[in-house]
Amino acid sequence: MLQVNEYFEGNVKSIGLRNQDGKATVGVIAPGEYEFGTSTKEYMHIVSGTIEALLPEQTEWKKFIKGDMFIVPCCDKFKVRATSDVAYLCIYE
Repeated sequence: MLQVNEYFEGNVKSIGLRNQDGKATVGVIAPGEYEFGTSTKEYMHIVSGTIEALLPEQTEWKKFIKGDMFIVPCCDKFKVRATSDVAYLCIYE
């Protein structure tokens, strides 16, 4: 069954699933800055657009474009900011 999630007053939306390969979500992020927490290790793939991320234990924002991926450890927080709409795929481990 698909799970629909909405965060930050509708500015971040995702559809998730769990199957034999594990858990994944696809979603969109509207322009803005957002902070997320993780409960598992996350592999964030940028499908469309450009995003900047402030990853755990980092002091500088890093830019990620279409085709890039970053990893966030379990039980941590990270920030993202976008100046235009972004699409992503997140794989949970």
